[in-house]
Amino acid sequence: MQPRPTQSGYAGDVSPQLAWQWAQAGRAVLVDVRTDAEREWVGFVPGAVPVAWKQWPGMAMNPQFDDAVRQAAVGGKPLVLLCRSGVRSIAAAKRATELGLEAYNILEGFEGDPDAQAQRGRKGGWRHHGLPWRQN
Repeated sequence: MQPRPTQSGYAGDVSPQLAWQWAQAGRAVLVDVRTDAEREWVGFVPGAVPVAWKQWPGMAMNPQFDDAVRQAAVGGKPLVLLCRSGVRSIAAAKRATELGLEAYNILEGFEGDPDAQAQRGRKGGWRHHGLPWRQN
């Protein structure tokens, strides 16, 4: 339940449980960097700030990312960034750090790693750990 330092150009990696704990205590802002479609169809975390890193069509970079992530960090709180698997959130955390923000990647992402049958949601991830989420 401690952040794991990294040499990757952002503050570090945190477990889903620690990210939720920080967000609930007001110590960090939870930012969901998945696409609008992912949040709509796969599920979302109530209270998370939606700031897509990339968007459909074509998974193009979100031109509003920089402004939106700066706005999410108003007040100087660190950001904990959530994506599907913990890959896009690394890139987003690096970018947020370049913007002068303190940003952490949430390990395992929303859906976790694929299992032996390539299915997500059964091996780690926000949902697997029983953390709050909803589906429309």
